[in-house]
Amino acid sequence: MPPAGENGTPVPGMDLRHARDGLSTAEVRERTASGRINSVPTATSRSVREIVQANVFTLFNGVVGGCFILLLFLGQWRDALFGLSAISNSLIGIVQEYRAKRSLDQLAILQAARSTVVRNGTRESISSEDLVPDDLVVLNAGDQVAADLLLLGDSPLEVDESLLTGESEPVPKTGGAVLLSGSLILAGNGRATVLRVGPDTFAYRLAAEARRFSLVTSEIRRGLEKVFTVITWLLLPTALLLTNAQMQDQGGWAGALGSGRWIPAAVGAIAGIMAMIPLGLLLMTSVAFAVGGLRLARQKVLIQELAAVEVLARVDVLCLDKTGTLSSGSIVFDAIHDAGTARAAGWRAALEWFGANADASSTAAAIGAAFPVQRPLQEQDSVPFSSARKWSSATFGPESAASGTWILGAPDAVLGSAGSARAHGKAAALASTGLRTLALAHLPAPLPSGAADSGLPTDLVPVMILTFRESIRRDAAATLDYFRRQGVSVKIISGDDPRTVAALAGAVGFGSGAAYDARTLPRDRLQLEEAVEACDLFGSVTPSQKRDLIQALKRRGHTVAMTGDGVNDVLALKEADLGIAMDSASPATKAVARLVLLDGRFERLPAVVDEGRRAISNIERVSLVFLSKTVYATVISIVTGILLLAFPFLPRQLSALDGLTIGLPSFFLALQPGGQRYAPGFLRRSLAFAVPAGICGALCVLAVSGYAQIWSGHSQEAAQSAATVTLGLVAAWILVMASRPLNLTKVLILAGMYAGLVLLFTVPLTQEFFRVDWPPAGLLVPAVAVAAAGCAAIEIIGRLTRRRPAAADGPGLGPLTLEPASREADGGNAGHRDGPVSR
Repeated sequence: MPPAGENGTPVPGMDLRHARDGLSTAEVRERTASGRINSVPTATSRSVREIVQANVFTLFNGVVGGCFILLLFLGQWRDALFGLSAISNSLIGIVQEYRAKRSLDQLAILQAARSTVVRNGTRESISSEDLVPDDLVVLNAGDQVAADLLLLGDSPLEVDESLLTGESEPVPKTGGAVLLSGSLILAGNGRATVLRVGPDTFAYRLAAEARRFSLVTSEIRRGLEKVFTVITWLLLPTALLLTNAQMQDQGGWAGALGSGRWIPAAVGAIAGIMAMIPLGLLLMTSVAFAVGGLRLARQKVLIQELAAVEVLARVDVLCLDKTGTLSSGSIVFDAIHDAGTARAAGWRAALEWFGANADASSTAAAIGAAFPVQRPLQEQDSVPFSSARKWSSATFGPESAASGTWILGAPDAVLGSAGSARAHGKAAALASTGLRTLALAHLPAPLPSGAADSGLPTDLVPVMILTFRESIRRDAAATLDYFRRQGVSVKIISGDDPRTVAALAGAVGFGSGAAYDARTLPRDRLQLEEAVEACDLFGSVTPSQKRDLIQALKRRGHTVAMTGDGVNDVLALKEADLGIAMDSASPATKAVARLVLLDGRFERLPAVVDEGRRAISNIERVSLVFLSKTVYATVISIVTGILLLAFPFLPRQLSALDGLTIGLPSFFLALQPGGQRYAPGFLRRSLAFAVPAGICGALCVLAVSGYAQIWSGHSQEAAQSAATVTLGLVAAWILVMASRPLNLTKVLILAGMYAGLVLLFTVPLTQEFFRVDWPPAGLLVPAVAVAAAGCAAIEIIGRLTRRRPAAADGPGLGPLTLEPASREADGGNAGHRDGPVSR
């Protein structure tokens, strides 16, 4: 009869020949031609085209590009230097994101699984993408299930479904059971037929919602977008005002257009427009993020989006999936406990036999590691483990060191007699702490005939209780302690039993309270928010509940980061402000995460936090300079347009000042080490200084320019040079204010800036190129005097606005050194029961 499908229904197209010989070449070709293969869309990031579009086709790049082309068309290429800043900004964003895309795509290729199938009666290894429905798949311990399969035959398997469900407890599977894609075969071997492939599989359907591209929520990005929105609204009216003023200054529209003097008028208008756009701030932000990404890449941390490097600097809640994050997911031997009776001789040799076949189950491997043996005893008889019996046994001859029959299994199955009540109670007490428990019992004689089917005899003698726990990452406790000291709340959200979660949390020093059973979580949104605020440990959490908990935290105003490694985590990772995937994560999980710990070391997270703090601190520092420049440029442009004055600078002069007082110094400031604790309010703090400082700078320039053009009667070139001196000194002092507290590196940067200003006015080549010269004495003295008064005013402004919220007043935080634990961990953890072992 044909093999049974799900719920006992026959598998379409399968007969006994298929169950023995698999599909023929013609059948595989037919299914492949119809597109029924296991290939699914695996794009881990935006395409190259999308990356280029996102970084090039922006509003400001359009404005800059239009002005750049116009100046080239007019032959004023010296005034078009600002175009280099826009090009550099776009290139850095494209290169960094493309680099992350390549790294992630290579990860997906390296993790591409292969499957062993039977086709035409012979075994062959194929790419898992080439699986087709009804393929006959050969399964062995260590294999990952690449499609939804139907298990054939009676051979039991032990399956890890933690990537799908979050439950680390191995699941026994027998013939007729469905194996879901993403599962891992822990023990046993058998054959299965393919039920569903590609987008129809359970794992793909679960991950499909999370595969859409989205940007991380960056406060820096949001703040800059608000600034750029305001500038966008101001650009057009200011441009019209400024253009009209320049035309009037050249003799009116008719005179300027008829005489050709409209060209210098257009150059002046472009100078004012371009000065308003803080292109350098975009560039420095990209540089700071890109350098952060490169630094973290050296520590095996993949950044999939530039802004993700700053998000952890402001995260106040870190949600951890237990399996694969705090624990490695593997089982280790914990201890042996007396069963209330004298231990029968030979128990160690019996345990050595059970642990000699590490491929039998994960529990067998744990026993084998705790009780290693070169040559195990030779058994007379044995009964393999099955999920129905929940035990396995081995019988040794009377001359053996472990004579008689030894039974290892679940306490409920092995300790069922009245004489084992005490041992059974002890096993139940141990299991209630979250430990996995097995019972070892002894029978002096061989098992009665038929015991495997009819049940164990009642005169078994309990020998001991064995407990097992999950292997805890050695860096977990120190990393959790770091986050506690930094004021970051940590919440463990797991699909495991609440007792397991509580036991693991206690093992890493994370409190001693009970975990919340997610099966009883309230459906009301407000009650759910209160529950997630009040509790830090959650067990039996479904994938959708993980997402709901993240949403509840965000509704309470928290910035949430989430770590995970399974397909069951993708919804929560997608919803979190920052998703972090471990190295063992499924490709779908890595696709939605913004950070990937390539070596799976949980201890990398403090370094990520430090890098984020460095980035956001330095970006906030340089934003003071760039936003001040935007303010004074906007004020100068508006006032000039209203009063019908000539714009006081050429574009090339502003480009020179930007490079000396903002661009180059800010580039180095953006790379300074260390960073303060983050305090919300990036934009508010920046504007609190930038607006009054920028207005002060604009008033200084307008005063000097108005004096030179209107009252003293100097030439336009002399007026432009005097305005350049004034703005250079004022902008330099703004940079000094932003650089505090000073250190040797910053002093050298500032000294280089002042030296550059002097060279700009003294080197003949720069004088000719930028059309600057020392103003005549009648202009130089007022220019320097006004600049000095402006610097004094900016100093006062800086002192008044320097007070920041207490959360930001902490000292810079250097990288954290985590000491490795002296042993794996203390205490027990993990699930309740594991299947016994067999040979």
